[in-house]
Amino acid sequence: MSVLIDGLQYANWSEGIFRQMRAGGVDAVHVTIAYHETFRETVLNIERWNRWFEAHPDLIFQGRTGADVTLAHETGRTAIFFGSQNPSCIEDDIGLVEVLHTLGLRFMQLSYNNQSLLASGCYEDDDTGLTRMGRAVVAEMNRVGLVVDMSHSGERSTREAIDQSTRPIAITHANPASWHPALRNKSDDLLRALGEGGGMLGLSAYPHHLLSGSACTLQSWCDMAARAVDLVGPEGVGIGTDLCQDQPDSIVDWMRTGRWTKTVDYGEGSAEAPGFPPMPDWFHDNRDLAGIRGGLLAAGLDRATVDGVMGGNWHAFFNRSFGAQSASPGMQSRAAE
Repeated sequence: MSVLIDGLQYANWSEGIFRQMRAGGVDAVHVTIAYHETFRETVLNIERWNRWFEAHPDLIFQGRTGADVTLAHETGRTAIFFGSQNPSCIEDDIGLVEVLHTLGLRFMQLSYNNQSLLASGCYEDDDTGLTRMGRAVVAEMNRVGLVVDMSHSGERSTREAIDQSTRPIAITHANPASWHPALRNKSDDLLRALGEGGGMLGLSAYPHHLLSGSACTLQSWCDMAARAVDLVGPEGVGIGTDLCQDQPDSIVDWMRTGRWTKTVDYGEGSAEAPGFPPMPDWFHDNRDLAGIRGGLLAAGLDRATVDGVMGGNWHAFFNRSFGAQSASPGMQSRAAE
């Protein structure tokens, strides 16, 4: 079974987008349900998703395990997996890790660009690594089956998460910095460490993460993907497009600024181009996702590796990652370090 999975999207969700997912044959999508939201605000977002699941059961349903990807593929629907791009949803309460996992959260970033209670973001001048709470939360995430996501975290924090976690972590939407040196992209050494730890890299199609930005060609991106496979390993690379389809520019303001500053933060943009950048011409919506396959083959990847990048690797990672961890004495002692 060859599945098609996108490891990260944050669209302005609608029936039209859900139908595009089906037109594109997309079996599963990891969707962002929180950036800077508190726990209660995150629950309200889950309620909104529940209404969509209720209204469109023929198109989408909530995914909780890797088996739901198989179910989606067999029933012609798309499984939706929840994730948060910031730990603000757990506030300062480690007990909310398990509560949110019970509600369906399957990925959580330890920081979003800035320093959090758990780790440093990639925009901080001084990356001090995981905090005391960060180490405790990683252990709790490992226990319940909530994936540690380090997409917006700094280099040291990401490396410490790889080392600290007893389960493989994910970088759901980023690219090699050796291809394009954006602050959000990751060094070759870090990506090698990610692969050695059994982790997953979702390759981003967001223009600020691309060589030549919105003008990046599909072949350039696929050549980069082949390089990522060399760095992480053929079983550790997938797609995480970071698609923000139909979102107004006010949303990118929220993503960058949240509630932490009174001034404008342009993030990866600028005063001259403050909004969402245009997507590259080869990827506008979910109907375009399957078209990446031809570029990956042209980049020299064999069919089995391409099947993995297009979704098989994420599917295997979901199967390994979303269930509770059976603790052993060795795991317990490592988590307590």
